[in-house]
Amino acid sequence: MLPTIDVARLGDVTQDPTFPEADGGGVPRPQALLLTFFGGYVLGRHVHVATASVLDVLGRVGVSEDATRSTLSRMARSGLLHRVRRGRSVYLGLTPRSREILLDGEARIWRIGAVNTHWDGTWTLLGFSLPESWKRQRHVLRSRLLWSGFGALQGGLWVAPSPVDVGPLLDGLEAADHVKVFQARALPPTDVGELVRDAWDLPSIAGRYHRFLDRWDGAALPVEPADSLARQLLLQSEWLQTIRQDPRLPQEHLPQDWPAERAQRVFRSVHARLDPEARAIAADMLDTIPDEGGDEDAPAEAQEHASAG
Repeated sequence: MLPTIDVARLGDVTQDPTFPEADGGGVPRPQALLLTFFGGYVLGRHVHVATASVLDVLGRVGVSEDATRSTLSRMARSGLLHRVRRGRSVYLGLTPRSREILLDGEARIWRIGAVNTHWDGTWTLLGFSLPESWKRQRHVLRSRLLWSGFGALQGGLWVAPSPVDVGPLLDGLEAADHVKVFQARALPPTDVGELVRDAWDLPSIAGRYHRFLDRWDGAALPVEPADSLARQLLLQSEWLQTIRQDPRLPQEHLPQDWPAERAQRVFRSVHARLDPEARAIAADMLDTIPDEGGDEDAPAEAQEHASAG
């Protein structure tokens, strides 16, 4: 079962940077890169980090200073970052909203795994029928369903391959009064393999894993960016965007050559290879100050990865 993130606090989750690919080439947007950086080097460390340090880090990935400054300002306005001034310097820290997003990402990367190998046969079924005039409500509900791993079965009937707590998913939606939710098991003559192929675009999901493997699976890492901190930041951002769009379908109903497990092994291997030097670079370059609020809600895995240097 996926962890429950309060999607209602994200608004329209299709606009959240960790959900869709950044552009047609799959390159993460600056906001996705920034969240990956804050997840790796701020979450769980009880610090704010200087804007100048953040500009340096994003510059190593090829993001311009103007683009980074603009994105940081937008993130602060939307409640993803907290700013503190010390003299002429501005330091950036996390907010409850950004912590929630980052903790969800940590769980997906380090605890859950890319393939559902322990499925017990339970499906969550969600049906809705909304007035034609509720286009915005329909759009937001569908985007939240996609975020939560649902696929469109037929008409207004959606299905997810695990138990799902739909309370946070429906919070704040007027459409919630028009939704019915059940847990169920498939019975004959239902062909579950056909159901999976109909409800989810398997070639598209597999294609994202193949693109990840094309870039990172090999003895030689990509030539750009040049240093381990930048490469690790890009690696983890690309991986999170890949698994964000994967509903973790039951392994027994996926093609035998499904690439997710291989891609996960590659991600973890390359991440471990880059991590010592990346941590050393970060320790040398990051200007931080204590965070009065702290990250008390960070789980052990997040604190371990965030404080390893």
